[in-house]
Amino acid sequence: MKWSLCMIVRNEEEVLARCLESAQGIADELILVDTGSSDHTREIARRYTSRVLDYTWADDFAAARNFALDQAEGDYLFWLDADDVLPEESRQALIQLKQTLDPSVDVVMLPYQVAFDPAGKPTFFYDRERIFRNSPQFRFVGRVHEVVPPSGKVIRREIPILHKKIKPGDPDRNLRIFEKILASHIPLDARQQFYYGRELYFHTRYEEAEAVFQDFLRRTDSWIENRINACHLRGLCLELLNRPEEALPAFLESLQEGVPRAELCCDLGRCFFNRGDYPAAAFWYEQAASRTPEPENGGFFEADCYGYIPQIQLCVCYDRMGYPDRAEICNEKAAEFCPDSAAVAANRVYFEQKRQQG
Repeated sequence: MKWSLCMIVRNEEEVLARCLESAQGIADELILVDTGSSDHTREIARRYTSRVLDYTWADDFAAARNFALDQAEGDYLFWLDADDVLPEESRQALIQLKQTLDPSVDVVMLPYQVAFDPAGKPTFFYDRERIFRNSPQFRFVGRVHEVVPPSGKVIRREIPILHKKIKPGDPDRNLRIFEKILASHIPLDARQQFYYGRELYFHTRYEEAEAVFQDFLRRTDSWIENRINACHLRGLCLELLNRPEEALPAFLESLQEGVPRAELCCDLGRCFFNRGDYPAAAFWYEQAASRTPEPENGGFFEADCYGYIPQIQLCVCYDRMGYPDRAEICNEKAAEFCPDSAAVAANRVYFEQKRQQG
């Protein structure tokens, strides 16, 4: 069984060798498609493969990635971005997976870790369709935030891939592509509409983002995980627009999608905390702390919402409710998740001063 590693690159001289070194021994062939580099990316790429191809960029990530896939001869296709890194444990696990993969499998989902705390612990991650059968059935769709829609026999393996940027990219690129699509009167599918709303949110265009998320949530063809995140982001937009009375119902809308995730419980806890309703806030933060992570759902996963955030907020809630002993216990629980937290350290000083004051 042969695997092909397919990548698109552009001006990646600072990170490309790091990525390719971390992926050594996994793929039988390496295809790198350059979309217009003006640095030494091509020269670095040629140290690892003779399959370095040029592609004229046309503001369409799916088209560029599919061009790379179309050149592949392997039984399975594997993709990385140039600023991705495979820890040695992941590299070895992928080599083992390649040797043992059931040939009836169509798609392999792997965790994608994209944000980290100062100690290197992942704080934000989600699953991506990382390995899939070499078939026209499995191709990227979407000019931006492209995806290979999983189908057939799909499996998940706990083999993380790390996204490790060392410099910022073009922060306006994705939004520019979306606005170009809309200017051409091309309708966005559900997934693209969701990501368009996210781009507006991250560009602090909260009024527009809230309207896009509201329209997205009226659709019947959207993925549950995107719907849950849209409720979260719509609520945040309303908070940032100083419309807290509308934010709470926006967050609550995701309860229609099933059992609340810890992320939602933290949203609800914050809403009541900001109102000064500490018993209600504590209830929701307790719910967040009791939730078990379910990364197999495939949605965005904020690790701090399952530990540090609810505990540090419970510390404040219980203190203001007049339960200092419970507050201090929660502070120490927060320290278990984030030992170097400045808030934890400040709370320890605060509790010690209270004890000295009698």
